[in-house]
Amino acid sequence: MLTIVVVGVLIALLFDFLNGMNDAANSIATIVATRVLPPFAAVTWAAFWNFAAIFIFGVSVANTMGKGIVDQSLVNEYLILAALIGAVVWVWICTHYGLPISVSHALIGGLIGPIWFTHGTSGLIGYGIFKIAIFIVLAPLIGMILGFLIMCVVFFLFKKTTPHKVDGLFKVLQLFSSAIFSLGHGGNDAQKTMGVIALLLFSVAGSNDFIAHNLFDPLKGFHIPYWLIITCYSVIALGTITGGWRVIKTLGDGLAKLKPVQGFCAETSGALTLIIANVFGIPISTTHTITGSIVGVSLTKGLASVRWATASNIVAAWVLTIPATLVLSGLIYLLMDMCR
Repeated sequence: MLTIVVVGVLIALLFDFLNGMNDAANSIATIVATRVLPPFAAVTWAAFWNFAAIFIFGVSVANTMGKGIVDQSLVNEYLILAALIGAVVWVWICTHYGLPISVSHALIGGLIGPIWFTHGTSGLIGYGIFKIAIFIVLAPLIGMILGFLIMCVVFFLFKKTTPHKVDGLFKVLQLFSSAIFSLGHGGNDAQKTMGVIALLLFSVAGSNDFIAHNLFDPLKGFHIPYWLIITCYSVIALGTITGGWRVIKTLGDGLAKLKPVQGFCAETSGALTLIIANVFGIPISTTHTITGSIVGVSLTKGLASVRWATASNIVAAWVLTIPATLVLSGLIYLLMDMCR
């Protein structure tokens, strides 16, 4: 059992690392596209603020991941392992081909698959899944609306200012908007891995003395140990600083051409959406959020300013993520069950 748990924790941390790699694009695509910072300086900036989120946000998102998607009594170490393997494989494939998918939804689909394949819908927590499903639609929509509105307000406030002065001002302001977005990203996405690892430890701590004495105290019930919080924030920051360069290119250059003022508005609207989700413990997609924000900002220049072919490819990857990881992790779990 202990070996499976160790492997599961390591794969979860690998997932956390890939999360940072893929979602690095969400935090820095606009400041790279607008030439505010060179790529390496941008990912270093984002990684710092990813980790800084540890001092600002609680663990409400982690609790939702651990308690709000599947019935805890049905979880075992093999189920978590299957969920993680399915999610990691999908995230790696999409990162390799430059598709900015929702890493969050890959993990959620990975959790749902084994339970659904073996226990049907009775093992799923409908309210939690419904809340997540609603925000698959709402997150990019909120980001798009906020991005459009903030861009309109900025147009009005600076309509008499020369483009050169506007660019100079918003190159500075974009550093702050990128930092706030990176805070929101770290606060939401690092917690998803925390929740899954805590769920794994919770499921086995009662029958393993080493885990109970060193990693997870079962007498406290489901909780997020402090060592786990530090570890997950550190690993996602490391993944961010490594950078998913193909994804950054897709979001930064492939979706729309941005100037610093547009990058600022997109990041600000995305950051506001993420902060709201963090407060209410909703594990949303940072990818969906920033993409919707970029589209909303670009729409102020008309429909033709958005590269709809790129946008349609991104949406297709979003739609496929949960079904793909659900089936993949479900099949992996069935295979593990047969081999036990």
